[in-house]
Amino acid sequence: MERVLILLVAAFMAYMAPGIQGTAHLSFANNTTQVSNFTRQTCGVTELCVETPDDCDPAGNTTCLFAAINASTPMAPNGTDLTVKLSGESMGYIALGLTVNSSVGNTMLFICAQNSSSNGTFFFRTMQRNNVNTTDAPTPLEKTVTEIRGSVTDNMIRCEFNIPDINATTSRSSHATTFTILLGKGSFDGNTLGVFNVSLDSGPLNLRDPTSNVVNATTAPTGRAPTLAANAVLLLLSVLSLSIML
Repeated sequence: MERVLILLVAAFMAYMAPGIQGTAHLSFANNTTQVSNFTRQTCGVTELCVETPDDCDPAGNTTCLFAAINASTPMAPNGTDLTVKLSGESMGYIALGLTVNSSVGNTMLFICAQNSSSNGTFFFRTMQRNNVNTTDAPTPLEKTVTEIRGSVTDNMIRCEFNIPDINATTSRSSHATTFTILLGKGSFDGNTLGVFNVSLDSGPLNLRDPTSNVVNATTAPTGRAPTLAANAVLLLLSVLSLSIML
């Protein structure tokens, strides 16, 4: 039986106690606000998209783990606002991670999950992953997230949310928007979120540039034929070499 629960909240996701890793203390009720249609139509145009498998379309594809990000113009002194769409299939949770370097420091995780022990109810978490001790379970993170909307249909999880004031640098006088995006999944046993298993590491991408991970189709192939100028240089060198030999 199809199970769909919709959530619309504007909340400050604060987790003061280290042990709070279970079901979010939020009211989940059917809401008239629907999750948007998830497609690739605006990828590379208004949204930066990452997905696995490559070039998969979240529209009707349950194997596609997909995220689309739209970034606002940075505003002093806080940073950039992000609007995120995330979808994928999991019996536990799916998550999008933002980090400056996926090998050191921490990754901010934005987790959309279902609690199968509570009839597949949707819930949202902000957590962090230790980029060095990657086998550790994520730990709570205080991060403001607004306008959260989510649905669970069987094991397909879709969610949308806004992340205000994102900055890749700690300097409030500058605004860096280059992050590495991680996509992944994890388990949830009704009490604790399991290890975040990375399915995709994008490498550094400029979140404000929807084309930052799009291959430039106009780039000439490596083995292209010599240009007219190159041919002229080769001819001149040949003449000079012959003159020296004579």
